[in-house]
Amino acid sequence: MNIKKEKLHREGRTGQNRPTIWKKAKRTYNILTMAKKPLEQEKRMKYKIICDSSANLLPGMFPEDDIVSFANVPLSIFVGSKAYCDDGTADVPEMMDRIIHTNDKTTTSCPSPNEYLKEMTGADYYIVITISSKLSGSYNSAYLAKTSHEKPENVFVLDSLLTAGAMELMAEEAYRLAHQDIPFDQLCDKLVSYRKNVNLLFVLDKFDNLIKMGRVSKVVGFIAKKFKIKPLCCGENGEIKIKEKVRTIQGVLKRLIVNIGLVCPDQKGRKCIISHTNAEKSVDYLKGEIEKNYHFDSVIVRKNNALCSFYAMQGGLIVAF
Repeated sequence: MNIKKEKLHREGRTGQNRPTIWKKAKRTYNILTMAKKPLEQEKRMKYKIICDSSANLLPGMFPEDDIVSFANVPLSIFVGSKAYCDDGTADVPEMMDRIIHTNDKTTTSCPSPNEYLKEMTGADYYIVITISSKLSGSYNSAYLAKTSHEKPENVFVLDSLLTAGAMELMAEEAYRLAHQDIPFDQLCDKLVSYRKNVNLLFVLDKFDNLIKMGRVSKVVGFIAKKFKIKPLCCGENGEIKIKEKVRTIQGVLKRLIVNIGLVCPDQKGRKCIISHTNAEKSVDYLKGEIEKNYHFDSVIVRKNNALCSFYAMQGGLIVAF
């Protein structure tokens, strides 16, 4: 071995032992990747979407994964001494039968702040979506729960200003935004902006419970009963408003279909949710006409749970898009 080779051998720099450039690069990449993974895991926050039961959503009906979980906080309906908790266990047909065929006093009860607070666990951030604050005290309870939380800045309470399928659409948008990994304040702002584009039209055969509970003007009920009309109603600034006055159920369904296009000319990228209380025949017609005339990504049918059935009554239809 000559002197030069011997020197290289002692220093570990022979061609046989010298690391190649690509090996060094690979080693560096592996070190950086290993260091980066824990940081990425730390940054991935967990979210929990909490809706009150007027959204007609129950556990198992809403998508959940490693990032987003879901909870339903029930309202309750009282018919005489009988309580119906809107958590999926209520016997809705029995409840409706008692309301129609008895003179028992009927009332509703919103969740307490503590019921909301109990669900604000297991995540980093919480998004609470409630029925319109002008229709229930659910929003106020949720907001009080936020102020009692150990990190109120990590809780956002959204007054949907609507109900039923409209709340489901907002929950789905919250789910989508949570997966974008954006700052929480930006997520909240985007959700408020999204709310402005959600619409609700509905047809009720009777307004009795809405009037009894002070959720709708007595004038609306008087007009509907006195003149035997079927009002096409809408949600506007959190309140129930009459949009059109129609004589027959078939006529009001046709006007509902027309108004979908007037309110929302571009349906691409949107979902339509039809919620109903024992109105299968009307739903079949409505769904078929919406699919034929418009271009929603999907048209979903939901049965009203206890609270929405209580207010919508038999034959009630609520369309969100």
